[in-house]
Amino acid sequence: MAGTWDVRSTLELTVPGIEHRMEAAKDSYRTAYMLHPDGSWARATAAGARDVPTVHQGGPRWLWDELDSIRTWLVIDGDLPIAGAAVRVDPDGACHFSRSGWSATISAR
Repeated sequence: MAGTWDVRSTLELTVPGIEHRMEAAKDSYRTAYMLHPDGSWARATAAGARDVPTVHQGGPRWLWDELDSIRTWLVIDGDLPIAGAAVRVDPDGACHFSRSGWSATISAR
């Protein structure tokens, strides 16, 4: 997802703390891992770059479903809510993003 800043930014705002890992095998199989501190995880494996992956996920939040929701938003609306979102910053540093029914909050750390 390195070339898709808008998808990645929206996902990271929606699910703060998510980690991504990629693994490429010699037989051209590729596996993407998504991990979250709350115990949520997803693993997607595909034979090639254009093949539909087989997805397994678990934990309190289904991370691949979160990603799919964001990609669906992009396909239907042509952009993502992060582009053009209103931002409010609280005195404690918490940031609140909102646009078109979507919202996310990042707490000050």
